[in-house]
Amino acid sequence: MTIIKKGLLGLSILLLAVVIVVLVRTITFTPETYQPSPDTTMVSPDGSVIAQHLSQAIQIQTISYERAEDRDRTEFQKFITWLASTYPEVHKNLTLTLLNDYTLLFKWRGHASSKPSVLYSAHYDVVPINPGTESQWQHPPFAGVIQDGIIWGRGALDDKSAVIALMESVTLLLETSYTPEQDIYIAFTHDEEIGSQFGAKAVAEYFTNQNIKLAWSLDEGSFILDGLVPGSDKRVASINVAEKGFLTLELIAKGEGGHSSMPPQDTAVSILAEAIVNVKNSPVPGGLEGLGETMYTNIAKHMDFFKRMLFANQWLFKPLIEASVSQSPAGNAMLRTTTAPTMLSGSVKANVLPATATATINFRIHPRDTIESVTSWVEAAIDDSRITIKTSQAFKPSNVANSENQGFKNIAAVTRDVQGDIIVTPGLTIAATDSQFYSKITDAYRFNPMNLTPAYLSGFHGTNERIDIKNMEDAVKFYTRLMRQPAQ
Repeated sequence: MTIIKKGLLGLSILLLAVVIVVLVRTITFTPETYQPSPDTTMVSPDGSVIAQHLSQAIQIQTISYERAEDRDRTEFQKFITWLASTYPEVHKNLTLTLLNDYTLLFKWRGHASSKPSVLYSAHYDVVPINPGTESQWQHPPFAGVIQDGIIWGRGALDDKSAVIALMESVTLLLETSYTPEQDIYIAFTHDEEIGSQFGAKAVAEYFTNQNIKLAWSLDEGSFILDGLVPGSDKRVASINVAEKGFLTLELIAKGEGGHSSMPPQDTAVSILAEAIVNVKNSPVPGGLEGLGETMYTNIAKHMDFFKRMLFANQWLFKPLIEASVSQSPAGNAMLRTTTAPTMLSGSVKANVLPATATATINFRIHPRDTIESVTSWVEAAIDDSRITIKTSQAFKPSNVANSENQGFKNIAAVTRDVQGDIIVTPGLTIAATDSQFYSKITDAYRFNPMNLTPAYLSGFHGTNERIDIKNMEDAVKFYTRLMRQPAQ
C-alpha cells in the first residue's frame, strides 16, 4: 500500500510539474512589440490617378496561353508602349533594357553603385478567362471598370496591380528629386503565368552575366492575409522566403487490349486505378518543422490562451497541432509535399480495352524533400512492376532566403509602418513564381503589400478579379518607403 501511495504521489508531482511548465511557457509565449517609425517619404499617392492607370493596364489583353506562340504579340507591344507614354519620367531617368523583346528591366542608378543592388519584380501577363465563365463576371474581365472604389478585371490582383504600384512609386520619388543609395532594378516579366522561361530566367541570367550583385529581391508570392488564417483575428503579412518545387509524374499501365466483352482479370485501367489509390493513400511524410513551424509559431503568439498553450508546448502537443493543421488544404500544403492526380487517359471507345492507360499526378515539393525522394516514395507506394513511372516536368524547391538579414527586416518594418497592428512572419509560397529564378542568385522574398480578403481570393485565375483603390494607395506608400531604406 505504501508503494502504491508513493507511486501516486510521484505521479502527482510529475503532473504538477508538467502543468507548471506548460503554464509558464504559455504565459511567456508572447509577440514582440513594434514601434512604428515616422513617415519620411513625403509623397501622397493620388488614388483616382492610380485607379485610372490600373484600369488602362487591365484593358490591354496581355494573355499568356499555354503555348507561348499563341500570344497576341501586338497586345504585349501595346502594353510596353502604353507604359512609356504613361510614365515618361521613369523612362527618362531610368535605363531600360528589353530582354527577349517583352520583359522590361529598369535600372535606377544610386549614389553608391558599388553597393549590392535591389531587384523589385512583377509580371504583366495574365491568364485567360476560363471558357464558359464570361457571364459570371460582374463586369467584363478586360473592361477595367472602376466602381465604388474598386478596380475590376483580369490582372487587378495578379499582377498588374504591382506593376502599376511600382511605377507610381518611382514617379512620385522622382518628383521629390530622390536618388536611391544603391542601384535599384525593376523587372516586369511577360511570361510568368507559363513558367517565365524567357522572362525572369533571362533577368537572372542578365545579373549573372553582368556580374551584378544583388542584396535581395522582392516579387509576388503572398499578401496581407485578412480573415484567411484560421484562429487569428489579426491580419497576417506572410513574407514568403521560399517556394515549393514542382514535379509531374506520368503513371503508365499496360494491359491486354481487345474487346470489352471478354476482359481479363486486370485491365490497364484497373491496374492504373489501383496505383493511383495507392499513391493517394500514401501521402509524402510531413510535419510542423522548419519554415512551417516558424510561420505558425509567430502567428500563434497572437492567438487565444488555448492555442498559445499548444504552440508554446510543442514538445507535448505537436501531434495534436499537426493533425489539426493538416485538416485544411492550405494547412496540409504547408506541412508536406502535396499529391494531386490531375489527368487520365485510356481507351478511345467505351467497348475497347486499352493497351495503355495513363494518369498524371502533380506534386508540389516541400523544401525538405527532393525530386528524387518524392519519385522514390511514389515507386514504393505503387510497388507494381506493371506500372511505368515517367517524369514529364520537374524543378526543385527554391533556396530559402534569410529572414534575419536587412532585406527581410526592411520589408517587415515598412509593412508595419504602413499597415499598423499586424502580424509579420516568414512564409512558404506553395505555387511557382518568378522568384524560382531569382532565388538562385540572391535572397528572394515573395510579398505583395496588399490586403487579401476571402472575397478577393476567388479572383485569382478565376472570376471577378478586383482590387480596391485603398489597397493601391497603401501599396504605393509601401514601395516608396521601402525604396528609401538602405539595402544592407
